[in-house]
Amino acid sequence: MSFFGINRKNIRVRFAPSPTGLFHIGSARSTLFNFLFAKANGGKFILRIEDTDSERSKPEYEKDILESLKWLGLNWDEGIEVGGPYMPYRQSERLKLYAGYIKKLLLNKNAFYCFHSKEFLEKEYEEQIKTKKNPAHYCEFRKLPISDAEKRLNKENGIIRFKTPLDFEISFIDLIRGKISFNSDTLGGDFSLAKAESPIKFIPLYNFAVVIDDYEMKISHVIRGEEHISNTPKQILIQKSLNLPTPDYAHIPLILAPDRSKLSKRHGAASVMEYYKMGYLPETLINFLALLGWNPDTDQEIFSLNELIKRFDLNKIQKSGAIFNMAKLDWLNSYYIRNMATDELTKKIIPFLERDGLISGDFSAKSGPVSGWKYIKRVVAIEKPRLKKLSEIGERAAYFFKISEYQPELLVWRDMLFKDIAISLKVSLETISLISETDFNSENLEKILLKEAERAKNKDRGRLLWPLRVALTGLEKSPGPFEIIEILGKKESLKRIESAIKKLA
Repeated sequence: MSFFGINRKNIRVRFAPSPTGLFHIGSARSTLFNFLFAKANGGKFILRIEDTDSERSKPEYEKDILESLKWLGLNWDEGIEVGGPYMPYRQSERLKLYAGYIKKLLLNKNAFYCFHSKEFLEKEYEEQIKTKKNPAHYCEFRKLPISDAEKRLNKENGIIRFKTPLDFEISFIDLIRGKISFNSDTLGGDFSLAKAESPIKFIPLYNFAVVIDDYEMKISHVIRGEEHISNTPKQILIQKSLNLPTPDYAHIPLILAPDRSKLSKRHGAASVMEYYKMGYLPETLINFLALLGWNPDTDQEIFSLNELIKRFDLNKIQKSGAIFNMAKLDWLNSYYIRNMATDELTKKIIPFLERDGLISGDFSAKSGPVSGWKYIKRVVAIEKPRLKKLSEIGERAAYFFKISEYQPELLVWRDMLFKDIAISLKVSLETISLISETDFNSENLEKILLKEAERAKNKDRGRLLWPLRVALTGLEKSPGPFEIIEILGKKESLKRIESAIKKLA
């Protein structure tokens, strides 16, 4: 079925970032919703780069966008790097195409050249604000013949503006919000389409370029943030002037801080790769972002990407802002960490251990007992239930690779004296030293050491187990001593207990 010249059965959506900054969480959610809509409907997901702002567009920002999307697993069907039938997919490489459409608008008198200076426009704006008028620029150059304008372009640059009609209603059906209407008098007057540097050289601006690209790439649905609602009537006016089809629009709600203010970095407005560096998993972010503004109509909270594709429906996106809940993000991340295969989790954690200076590239420790992949995997397995973020591994598990200095007072359990603690540690030392290598596992260690602990004063197990655990880790809090001893091994465990006894001397 064709509507306004677009085949709605042939779903084509796009994510079109400008490489003028790092790829942030809001952009990631917009990308995800486009991706899910395309995949749920058997459509195509296109990645286009809008880089006509040459002063602010940077290669490093484009690289960050691509790395972020790949890390999240949001692979595109057409676009940058992968190609497709509507190349090129970078705006700076499509200037000749835009020039043809600009000329059409000039010839049909829907656009014109403007030569007002920046200072003139600023002064006009200030006067309108002062007199409490709605800021709008209806340009006196509207009537300037094209031939005269092109002569001026040989001496000075200009702006090509759209000739906005007066008191004209523009309406469209938003797939999330229903019918939205604007009066053309609220659009700020004759809005800019492109910079004119000569009669044949044009640099397109956002509202114009996006219309042409969406048409040329046969985009059926434009799914984007609600901050773009005000751009939509301008884009529809351009489409009508060029007799181009109008895609369907869906404007998703903003992501808000817990107090419903604009999301700040303090509340979660970080770049996607910052979340990677903080130790979040891509599965976590996908799951979390999908639930920001979309209602799956179920109490289920854990969704894989494939499950999201099966369930996704634009009609389930809410109109009101979505609250960014950092505690929920941490909870989801801890869930995915706990349920990830230990081998896979170990691979993801190793870069964080290297970053914290605990291991080298060959998995050997810079100091301490570690020897290879198997050791690291055992460390990961014991810490796995307690981790909220991968980046916590260095702080939580550093004692497996090197023991930090600690004060002997940390060894004290309740009212025990140093001499009593030393005796307790010597009991642990002798007991562990007698266990054979074949029986040296956490189950046997627990059985044997608990038997010794029962002999303590008042059968207070802590008199044996607290000093032992602190001697092994140098920490107030850690997992139980039996698993730690098994992982450290007999030699390293005895060495640390002996060191603790010396601290008490």
